[in-house]
Amino acid sequence: MSDASSRVNDFVIRFANVNGTGSASANGLFAKAIYRMGIPVTPKNIFPSNIQGLPTWYEVRVSEKGYLGRSGIVDFVVAVNPQSLEEDIASVRPGGYFLYDSSKPLHREMMRDDIHFLGIPMMTLAMKNFTQPREQQLLKNIIYVGALAALLDMDMDVLRGIVAQTFKSKEKLIGPNNLALSIGYNYSKENFKCPLDIRVETRDLIGDRILMEGNLASALGAIYGGASVMAWYPITPSTSVASAFEKYCKRLRKDPDTNQNRYAVIQAEDELAAIGMVIGASWNGARAFTATSGPGVSLMSEFIGLAYFAELPAVIVNVQRGGPSTGMPTRTQQADLISSAYASHGDTKHIMLIPSTPTECFEMTAEALDLADRFQTVVFVMSDLDLGMNDHLTPALKWDDARSYDRGKVYTSEDLENMEKFGRYLDVDGDGIPYRTLPGTHPTKGSYFTRGTSRDEYARYTEKGDAYVRNVDRLVKKWQTAKSWMPKPEHLGNENQNNLGIIFFGTTYYAALEAMEMLQDEGISIDALRLKSFPFPEEVQSFIDNHDEVFVIEQNRDAQMRTLLINELNVSPSKLIPILHYDGMPIPATDICTKIVAHLSVNALRNDSL
Repeated sequence: MSDASSRVNDFVIRFANVNGTGSASANGLFAKAIYRMGIPVTPKNIFPSNIQGLPTWYEVRVSEKGYLGRSGIVDFVVAVNPQSLEEDIASVRPGGYFLYDSSKPLHREMMRDDIHFLGIPMMTLAMKNFTQPREQQLLKNIIYVGALAALLDMDMDVLRGIVAQTFKSKEKLIGPNNLALSIGYNYSKENFKCPLDIRVETRDLIGDRILMEGNLASALGAIYGGASVMAWYPITPSTSVASAFEKYCKRLRKDPDTNQNRYAVIQAEDELAAIGMVIGASWNGARAFTATSGPGVSLMSEFIGLAYFAELPAVIVNVQRGGPSTGMPTRTQQADLISSAYASHGDTKHIMLIPSTPTECFEMTAEALDLADRFQTVVFVMSDLDLGMNDHLTPALKWDDARSYDRGKVYTSEDLENMEKFGRYLDVDGDGIPYRTLPGTHPTKGSYFTRGTSRDEYARYTEKGDAYVRNVDRLVKKWQTAKSWMPKPEHLGNENQNNLGIIFFGTTYYAALEAMEMLQDEGISIDALRLKSFPFPEEVQSFIDNHDEVFVIEQNRDAQMRTLLINELNVSPSKLIPILHYDGMPIPATDICTKIVAHLSVNALRNDSL
């Protein structure tokens, strides 16, 4: 058997559980303990779309160097699910470790001679020490966390501290959980060499960063960004945006004098109704948003087109998942780019903000509300399941209390009083953005008919072609104006130092950074640009123009971001090389590196043969 190489604060551990058995709390306890020991950590929850019974995995990457992307390699598996044993054993890298519940023996044919098997009779120990069946099932999970504490040299005081904090309102649970930790810890100490050559050491590498889900951050961003109305329909993986928004509105959206609610959360009968409510609330002057995923965007398309054409603000947090159709509801992708950018029939284009971290989910959701008002249009916040539903190590959220909301071009009663004639769709300033009014602003002036049909500059219905052309051309001018308001792309490393470049966005960020270091080790230097928005700021065109080839990294089958770059910037397709990953799991750095090296090798062979 090959020995596992010695690793300190550098490994991936995967927990293989059964959905609905209470394992999430135990696995989260492990990840939080690593975090509180000052070591960068990134957990991934890989769960089925049913409620209970199917296999679920929780993968934790521990990385002193701060690599926060998925590794693609598993060093250690904790297996307590008989259904997935064969798959779990196969997933361990040679020389790695496989910890399992030995209350029942493993089948001999499952054994591998190139990994280390560590058997602990978890269920037997739970039944011996606890009386209630449900308690036995739940605390069996805590037993394996205690066993890992000994095997990996974790700080037991940190674990006990988390237990005390978690159950501070249910103190009777603290004792049993601490006992379960001790049972697992003592068993490992008595039966195995502890610690293993895969282990942890306390560090101080976290700084002010916190562990947070992107969906919670988006909900807080909506609250701080001024949203008072949310209409939604439940859909994985966006539902927790709504629940978090409502939870924190109960604390932050109360009238201090009357204690009355100053918000509305409405679960609509479907997605089309939800976006209709958002548009109606925005028309009336409220800041409103919804959260959904790809199937919901498809159903919302009719009203998205109305908002675009009638020029009504709306924000949609799109937490992308695997498609098409129902697809893979609990797997991640970036496959809604085109359907969101051009949502609805006819000629439409929509602003998209693309966060990479929970902190950016917070900031960009707040910014989306400003941009929606400024440009009187739909703005998408393009998150995904990995970002939305997993904890990520991210800078602490900050808000400037002196910040004022950008409500865009809204006429006041005084403006209307001094005006001879109000034209809702007049381009007064030459930037394509008209002025709007809110209901009740003036007793006799400023009213107009909001319609999805063609109209002239004064909102009067018309089917005259020249009026229609003026209107849609003005919408193009507004789109061009929006480019200068978009978040700028981020250059990584030195700008334009090499003839090769990579473009990435969203949750490909973590893997791309690591891949750049791997490529550097291979002697390949590459410039990098992280996209944050659509329409593309001029820096994106400049980056592409300054490189011979640009690799576009994305998590979908059809290279949708590459398509948007070609369509919007008139880039030669041959210049943009797609690096694609779409199996529903977050892209690993090794995948990026391997595909780029393979492409460059083919090019080198082709050039040698000429």
